[in-house]
Amino acid sequence: MVDPINQFDRSNDYKKDFPILKREIRPGVPIVYLDSAATSQKPESVIAAMEVYYRQLNANIHRGVHTLAEEATAAYEGARERITYFIGARDTRELIFTRNTTESINLVTQTWGRSTLKTGDLVILTEMEHHSNLVPWQMLAAEKGLRLEFIPVNDDGYLDLDVYQQLLKLEPKVVAFMHMSNVLGTINPAREIIRMAKNAGAITLLDAAQSIPHFTVDVNEVDADFIAFSAHKMLGPTGIGALWGKRTILENMPPFLGGGDMIKKVFLRSFSANDLPHKFEAGTPAIAEAIGFGAAVDYLVSAGMDRILQHEQRLVTYALEKLKRIHGLHVLGPDSVSAKGGVLSFTLEDIHPHDIAQILDSEGIAVRAGHHCAMPLHERFKITASTRASFYLYNDEEDIDHLIKGLEKVQQIFR
Repeated sequence: MVDPINQFDRSNDYKKDFPILKREIRPGVPIVYLDSAATSQKPESVIAAMEVYYRQLNANIHRGVHTLAEEATAAYEGARERITYFIGARDTRELIFTRNTTESINLVTQTWGRSTLKTGDLVILTEMEHHSNLVPWQMLAAEKGLRLEFIPVNDDGYLDLDVYQQLLKLEPKVVAFMHMSNVLGTINPAREIIRMAKNAGAITLLDAAQSIPHFTVDVNEVDADFIAFSAHKMLGPTGIGALWGKRTILENMPPFLGGGDMIKKVFLRSFSANDLPHKFEAGTPAIAEAIGFGAAVDYLVSAGMDRILQHEQRLVTYALEKLKRIHGLHVLGPDSVSAKGGVLSFTLEDIHPHDIAQILDSEGIAVRAGHHCAMPLHERFKITASTRASFYLYNDEEDIDHLIKGLEKVQQIFR
């Protein structure tokens, strides 16, 4: 069987491994991709791994005994094993494939939350949450009569842990929060927040969609009860993500969806659920996408997570220094590079972010404009929207120089 990851030279020049980055938006205008917080680009090895599945292995998994089915199953479960080890876990039964971080969090709220939480129980979230870790808890709160409280965000973009300490005295059942903000770039002190929650007797969920792609996250060190993340933000395909959970908790949770592969036995009037992780993976899964997910993890391991983090910190340092020179531009979130990931959201005078993004697009520069699925956080800072540039291992200083020139053009147009 072909191993696509070994077909490509591993060097510091990552850009060459990403076919889309060779594209020109129009003749002479290359693409400058600064929207990795929304979705990352895919290296050739990930694309090739998925192509190998469709060309050489295409079959359904787990039930078949023919050669194609057995090879496809081995590739699918092999991807699960590599992703499990990538996050420091050792039991592949604790890693459940989902569609994305959003579905992972909904799985927790609709199974563990619905079966465990009672009227009046307290759930602690934060003001900086992505809607994916806000709306599912709001839905459950409306159904079950739960209380929701929020750790505030201060003016510098950090969580107010003093208020958090006071909230913990109310004996919450759940503390759910994002590891890294997709708007502010703030890297929250996950281990400390989780330790405090456990001392208060709460179950913890970590939204790691923006952290696992960019620096090492070890589930044993973080010690959350649930960790949710998505493949498409870490060089993998869309349509697949993962939920890691502690086995003792997962085994006591009811199934999420009903159907094939999540069952052990089915009778006309009852069924018994399958063992982990299949208990939570009903129906034919995203097989090619799981294989692509595994190839993405291979690429990240080859690149080195420490090197990726250091590279992004250099880019943020460079970008912050350049952006400070633009009159009327205000960057949201921490100034400290050590507390900030590769995300820079900003406002520019009274120019609407959509206008900024559209002008930048005419120069081939892809950024995000809007509320970034964090409307309450924008309300906290008394703005309706912001422009966001986000970086990954395939970006460089030249990309930032293009961004600065593009922003100067924006100012010229609006003057």
